[in-house]
Amino acid sequence: MSETSTGLRPVTPDWDNVTAAELAAYVEAENRLRASVEAQAITGRPDPGATIDWRTVALPGRDVPVRVHRPRAVAGPGGGDALPLVLHVHGGGFVGTAPQSDWVNSHLAAHLPAVVISVDHRLLDWRTPLAAAADDGWDVLRHVLDNAAQWGVDPARAVLFGESCGGLICALAAIRARDAGLPLKAQVLVNPAVEVAGTMFDHPSMTQYADTPTLSVPVLRLFHRLAVPEGTDARALSPLHADDLGGLAPALVAVPTHDPIADHGRRYAEALRAAGTPARLAEYPGAGHAFLSMPVLAPQAEDARADIRRFLHDALTA
Repeated sequence: MSETSTGLRPVTPDWDNVTAAELAAYVEAENRLRASVEAQAITGRPDPGATIDWRTVALPGRDVPVRVHRPRAVAGPGGGDALPLVLHVHGGGFVGTAPQSDWVNSHLAAHLPAVVISVDHRLLDWRTPLAAAADDGWDVLRHVLDNAAQWGVDPARAVLFGESCGGLICALAAIRARDAGLPLKAQVLVNPAVEVAGTMFDHPSMTQYADTPTLSVPVLRLFHRLAVPEGTDARALSPLHADDLGGLAPALVAVPTHDPIADHGRRYAEALRAAGTPARLAEYPGAGHAFLSMPVLAPQAEDARADIRRFLHDALTA
């Protein structure tokens, strides 16, 4: 473990040698901070035009917490016409929680308007691989659409929105939706980690930005170890290596340029377009990984939020 912490943050582990107990303690402390009012000095204040509530989605064998953002003008499922669904998945991989994304999600709920449901998926650890988190995203999407009236959403107007590991989960869900014949209007992938095969480290951006304040290669090495335990087919969990990327929901891929995984997003946008799926790549110069969750520190987040809102509005009204 390192000897110092930064501000209110818990002490950062030695990522290459962290134990299960150390990781669990760090995640508990870090997520408590991310969900606090104090953290909003970095993560931004929620939009007053939206309500925010926790609910639980009961799935076979597990319950998944979700954070629900609704426009105040339509406070509940019975408050008017069904609204579009934005199924959001937060970033973090082995650490992260839905409240860290309240700034952007409440804004989208208020101004699209839409019901934004953020999935507090299972976090990666030595017993919980990436496949579990991917199933949480997909299963919550199916549950909400199968019970659309209870949630006040229009199942014909559903989109996916994921950040970092959440972008990977949403990209996988978009592929599963196509294969299941479930139509989606759009997918938004922000600094997505769309490769967990061994080649995930071979991209130039991984070397150029190996040690940034918000993401470093040692963190990504731990993410890789937890995501794909020995014997796991990493390519099956890597959208960048999918056999067929055609016929997917149109995509906006938002890439901060100063990010070790910037090239993941760039290559994925290229692969989508090559397969015939409409894909727009939006780059944010000087921004680092997870910039959308830190609008007070990253001014590029305002532009990205506006771009996401316009892209989703156009997709949902087409």
